[in-house]
Amino acid sequence: MKKPIIALTVISSLFVSQMSYADTVNAKQEREHTEELVGLSSGIVLGAVVGGPIGAFIGAVTGTFIGKSVGDESEIKAQQALLAEQQTTLQQREEKLSEYAQQQHRLQELLTEVAKLQSHQDKTLTELSVGMNVQFKTGSSQIEPIFKQQLDNVVYMMAAMPELNLNLMGYADRRGNDVFNQALSEQRLIEVTNYLASQGVDESRLHGEAFGASAPLHEEQNFENDFFDRRVTLKLISESAQLAAN
Repeated sequence: MKKPIIALTVISSLFVSQMSYADTVNAKQEREHTEELVGLSSGIVLGAVVGGPIGAFIGAVTGTFIGKSVGDESEIKAQQALLAEQQTTLQQREEKLSEYAQQQHRLQELLTEVAKLQSHQDKTLTELSVGMNVQFKTGSSQIEPIFKQQLDNVVYMMAAMPELNLNLMGYADRRGNDVFNQALSEQRLIEVTNYLASQGVDESRLHGEAFGASAPLHEEQNFENDFFDRRVTLKLISESAQLAAN
């Protein structure tokens, strides 16, 4: 009867020993796992304190990753700040470009309006210039009183519109030779120019050229047509048009 009891006692002791060994192994594994977790979360110092050399190693490796993570985060923030600054700069440039485009469009509109006004002004000046001729007697360059009144009106107009210039063109009829007619047309031009200057018109605003008998108004030559060919024609012109013509 004692032998079975002894055997049972031995088996029980072995079972208890195995349980104790298993508990010891489990406890050790749990402790090592705990050390690893502490090292991962706390770094080399806490790893060394809790887990000894193994914990220190784990803490060192983990600290490296933590440091790199912090560095990466700082770099990301720096990149994000730089990107935000670049986006702000880009937005400002886009706003300036939009403003320049609007100004360019407005400038084009103004240039169009100026061109229209210039065209209207030139048309008006052409209409005013119609009939502005000083006629002369045969072989004469003397200005008749009736035409002096007309020239006085031109002086008044030029005084009121200082941006205007005056083109003067001298002519002669087809009587006589070309040399005489050229000289006569030049003398007529001089007489008209001098009269306008004597009435206060700046000579820099007067531009003249003589053509002799080279530009008759009518193909047929007769007494009446010769009268209209003996002339100095006056044409008002804007300063910009004068520059373009020059």
